[in-house]
Amino acid sequence: MIKRTIQFILQALRGGEQDYTHLPIRRAILLLSIPMVLEMVMESLFAVVDVFFVAKLGIHAVATVGLTESVMMLVYSMAIGLSAAATAMVARRIGEGNKDGAATAAAQSIWIGLGISIVLGILGYLFTPQILQLLGGDEQLIREGQGYTRIMFAGNITVMLLFLLNAIFRGAGDAALAMRSLWLANGINIILDPCLIMGLGPFPEMGIEGAAVATLIGRGTGVLYQFYHMFGGKDIIRLSRRHFIVVKEVTLRLLKVGWNGAAQYLIASASWIFLVRIIADFGPAALAGYTISIRVIIFTILPAWGMANAASTLVGQHLGAKQPEKSEAAAWIASRYAMIFMLIVAVIYISLAGPIIAFFDPTPDVVLVGSQSLRIISLGYIFYAYGMVLSQAFNGAGDTRTPMYLNLISFWLVEIPLAWYLAIGIEWGPTGVFFAVAFAESLVAVLCILLFRKGRWKATII
Repeated sequence: MIKRTIQFILQALRGGEQDYTHLPIRRAILLLSIPMVLEMVMESLFAVVDVFFVAKLGIHAVATVGLTESVMMLVYSMAIGLSAAATAMVARRIGEGNKDGAATAAAQSIWIGLGISIVLGILGYLFTPQILQLLGGDEQLIREGQGYTRIMFAGNITVMLLFLLNAIFRGAGDAALAMRSLWLANGINIILDPCLIMGLGPFPEMGIEGAAVATLIGRGTGVLYQFYHMFGGKDIIRLSRRHFIVVKEVTLRLLKVGWNGAAQYLIASASWIFLVRIIADFGPAALAGYTISIRVIIFTILPAWGMANAASTLVGQHLGAKQPEKSEAAAWIASRYAMIFMLIVAVIYISLAGPIIAFFDPTPDVVLVGSQSLRIISLGYIFYAYGMVLSQAFNGAGDTRTPMYLNLISFWLVEIPLAWYLAIGIEWGPTGVFFAVAFAESLVAVLCILLFRKGRWKATII
């Protein structure tokens, strides 16, 4: 039994070409989930390590990261939205047995991603002080943190391509290659973080800007590794010059699905910005505590997101292979796996919230706000699992519009007004924001369950 388990895990980590539409569903989910979860574990580990070293620079440094992350979420949203379209189209073509069509879709999505990242990078770089001020940053924060924010915007192309190319690999079913790409990128990032922030050894002491430079170098290296494999001719997705000739029909489909996907995440990200703006009114300590707690929450949400990505790939490939029943079964099974994982984590966070936050920053006010955030938001973890997996299942089918509308209702019409009312209207302070987040995320999950059961997503054409 142990030997077979080890062999199975090694098979999942090796990756390579595999026809998941002919495997038992549970086996297919596990083969995809193992590398996808490990991929997300590294991403979440980086998030925690990054804020750990930045916290050594003081509350204003952590607050700068919090504000920058809130606006960089707009970049991430565009990347994730386009990635959802790329995953859906590549997975559908692979399920149909059309590898050349999958490569064409991949190349067209790369052109779109490059265009978006260049525009966002220029705008973000030029208007950095105004952006930080708009989000509630004080003069000291803007003066000390604008270099970090500018570097993050200037290097956003590495984030865009890293997310997008990994989404292409996942859509093709090569989750192991996506895992290795992110491990390489974030491994370098984690090593360089303390070196560039604190000036260890031969490295210059760059302070908070060192964290941004480490991110740029690490993710840039990951992108080069991805391109090496895409053009190497040995993997499932094999690109050549002819695939980069613009194909209008494919590009328009990607833009349509990708726009809805981007809008889906932009809606969620915009709500995040409003929440950060509300919390910023309660001072740097509150913002730092919230930032740390969110990084810790990401640490566990991202592995569950790996299971959601596995569901997305299987839904797309099974629909391409004309197997809608298997698509639906894969989504429900992955949801249950994610729910069990999130339930275990919720118990840990609710029990040990104080010591966890204090590990990063022992400042009493920071620990108070951060532990409240961690406990309250964790209350909805069971719901979050279903919300994450089923939203990705919709995306895998190419139905990015349904999650977009659900996010609009839950985050803009419910979460933001509720957070303002609880935090400021009845003076609950940051605690009101945390309860609003837990309620809105749970609402998304319930609505996803109800609409997914109706099955209209099975008829989506992409």
